[in-house]
Amino acid sequence: MTDVVLDGVGKVYPGGQHAVRDVRLRIADGELFVLLGPSGCGKSTILRMIAGLEEATSGELRLNGGVANDLSPRERNVAMVFQDGALYPHRTVAGNMMFPLEVAGGDRADARERVAELSRALGLAPMAGRLPRTLSGGQRQRAAIGRALIREPSLFLMDEPLSSLDAGMRTELRLEIAALVRSTGTTTVYVTHDQVEAMTMADRIAVLRDGTLEDVGTPEQIYRDPATVFVAAFLSSPPINLFQATAWAVQDEGVVLDLGPRRLTVPWNDPRAPGLIGHHGGPVIVGVRPDALAWTAAEAPGRTLAGRVRAVEFHGHEWLAYAEAGIPAVDANEVGRPAPAPEPVPASGGRLRGLLRRAAPPAPEPAEHEGHHRRSHLVFRTGAERPVRGEEVLLEVDLERMLLFGPDGRRITSARR
Repeated sequence: MTDVVLDGVGKVYPGGQHAVRDVRLRIADGELFVLLGPSGCGKSTILRMIAGLEEATSGELRLNGGVANDLSPRERNVAMVFQDGALYPHRTVAGNMMFPLEVAGGDRADARERVAELSRALGLAPMAGRLPRTLSGGQRQRAAIGRALIREPSLFLMDEPLSSLDAGMRTELRLEIAALVRSTGTTTVYVTHDQVEAMTMADRIAVLRDGTLEDVGTPEQIYRDPATVFVAAFLSSPPINLFQATAWAVQDEGVVLDLGPRRLTVPWNDPRAPGLIGHHGGPVIVGVRPDALAWTAAEAPGRTLAGRVRAVEFHGHEWLAYAEAGIPAVDANEVGRPAPAPEPVPASGGRLRGLLRRAAPPAPEPAEHEGHHRRSHLVFRTGAERPVRGEEVLLEVDLERMLLFGPDGRRITSARR
């Protein structure tokens, strides 16, 4: 067993591409730790640096207290499962699982017993004598997991092992994987872009964007108290409502969040009110998840939004509705991300540069649905009752569950930070 520490770890590829930027993480012994984020955020690069398949450009990687930057993959005693399983095609399921034990040497009778025991645990015993090409995708992936676990590594690394499977198989296997690695007590680092996998499997989650660590905590912590707008949006299905507002501290009311056509009021006895005072007269971002909105017939001053239903979706156990509310919305992907560096102007003479500047057309005005702020639908759940398209609705906001962020996308106040 082992713990993993990343202390300021970074990775820069040739050409100056920063894949990972100053990541600091501590993964506890025996923990099932998930690296979560969109494609290209650096999560697989971090996994490969832990495995020793990539060299860290900066920072220090420690395994079980010892510096591991210069250790080979073999010396790190890690096992890794990739997206496609990567089984030996000429070996049976049992042969694939037996291979690491054959390389390590030891008693063959004991090795066969271990293979049989793990095959039963993975539900592979009936197909132990079959070749990989005769197996389903889920069976091949279970065989790859068994081959990785059979030699009892100190650290188990999984790089999106379920991404190529259908939804039903992903649900079944994520339960099996989580139960299996917890039963062995092996420290596991699991990479995925699927928020459901992360929320249901992890002891703790690290959310990454553009190679930078956005948040880390238990699934409950980062869902209820996300550190940034990006984390709040990434861990939300259906999508969270994000609005642009202006904060005004009003003596006898509280902090009023001006959304344009509507206002929400955070009372003075709300623990978040002091943090909002510093944003008086300035922009803030308001986040409201669909299940924090209740369809109501009565106006509640300072806590009600209104809109006209534009579309509805049936989800079996509930209806999901989209209403036009006329409130400026915010794109989480554009908040807190550094602006791209301007392209250099060729040094070909001052007069030519001046002509190019004068000839350049003015930047077009963004369309209503583009840019940092846009008008979008207000998403809310209605339970079994189906709303009618074109209907005017009132929605009461659960202010205690409302999320508040500064213009930089960072959480304004937080109970755990």
